[in-house]
Amino acid sequence: MGKTWPVQDAKAHFSAFLDATLAEGPQVVTKRGKEAAVLVPIDHWRRMEKLATPDLKTLLLAPEARTEALTPLRKPHQHRTPPDFR
Repeated sequence: MGKTWPVQDAKAHFSAFLDATLAEGPQVVTKRGKEAAVLVPIDHWRRMEKLATPDLKTLLLAPEARTEALTPLRKPHQHRTPPDFR
């Protein structure tokens, strides 16, 4: 991982913060001495997103059923009042 930046420095020198991210990789931001966030280059972020979402082949070949990603959520059923035929 790259350099650690206190939040005040990251805000005050955002251009340098961004340049360091693009040149060196992810940069950690600290708030009150504790790690709070990470700035990563966009290509790194897109790779992480792609790895986090399984493709259809992986889902189908998985040993356990994982249908929550395949089945769309259903809307709540709306009941209609029956007509009065008297």
